[in-house]
Amino acid sequence: MRQRKWNNSNVAITHNSDEAAAIKQAIELLKITESINSSDVVVITPNWVNKKQPDSATVVGPESLRQIIRMIKDRNPKRIVVATGTADGETKDVMDSVGFGKVISDEGVEFVDLNHGPFVRINLNHPIVTATNLNKLFEEVTVLISFTQLKQHEEATMSAAIKNIALGWPPADEHGQPKKNLGIHTELHGFISAMAQQVPIDLSIISASPAMIGTGPSKGIARHTGLVVAGCDPVAADTVGARLLGFKPQAVRYLFECSNKKIGESVVENINIAGIPLVEAENIFSQAAYGDGLAMDMK
Repeated sequence: MRQRKWNNSNVAITHNSDEAAAIKQAIELLKITESINSSDVVVITPNWVNKKQPDSATVVGPESLRQIIRMIKDRNPKRIVVATGTADGETKDVMDSVGFGKVISDEGVEFVDLNHGPFVRINLNHPIVTATNLNKLFEEVTVLISFTQLKQHEEATMSAAIKNIALGWPPADEHGQPKKNLGIHTELHGFISAMAQQVPIDLSIISASPAMIGTGPSKGIARHTGLVVAGCDPVAADTVGARLLGFKPQAVRYLFECSNKKIGESVVENINIAGIPLVEAENIFSQAAYGDGLAMDMK
């Protein structure tokens, strides 16, 4: 497995009613973009589930995607690629109907539909899906960015940076439309952790503006909290996201498995958090989501 570009468990939490501004602030707090250079192939994988609009918390915001692209462009990498594969329907239809196509065209970056080839084959430590094709971009990427909304999920408990890659990269050409029909969802948590073992995520950007509560990944309730979590360690970032939803890693089996496999850090005390303190973020989230302050990490 390729090593992550930034080998730390730093996480930034920011709060701003402007999602794009909160993302910019979070990335700046991590102080990592300076190490991106002209030899890097930067791949941004946004969460595009279906054609629902960003206010539903089903997909990410186009202007926030633009903000990420522009911050990376400032570093003049070799390539910038927006790459994902929708769970249901053609990726390009989602891209164009929600407004992502215009952003990609305006910014002059590449787009790759991960649901289609050419492919490379990787093995997975999973009892049902023992191997999968991935677009050949997998062998070219040097910086992988997962950009997603924070959601509760009817099967995965929660959806954040790790699940976004685990379900966005395996191709519909092999796993069907929707992808859950041919084995991935039969043992979903194990599949997510198996993918995390093979596909390192360098930068996780998890927006809770809006987040989805109640259920998910597309039929839940959207709540605008103004929060963004970004991190160099996907397990650490997802752990903070889980805390906002009221879960410890033990409650999210794929996250617990990723921790046990030493993919990243899930002990909050070992995560370096910049920006807003975790307890404050938990209170902001619960106040926006449920109308009352609640912080599971309050001493």
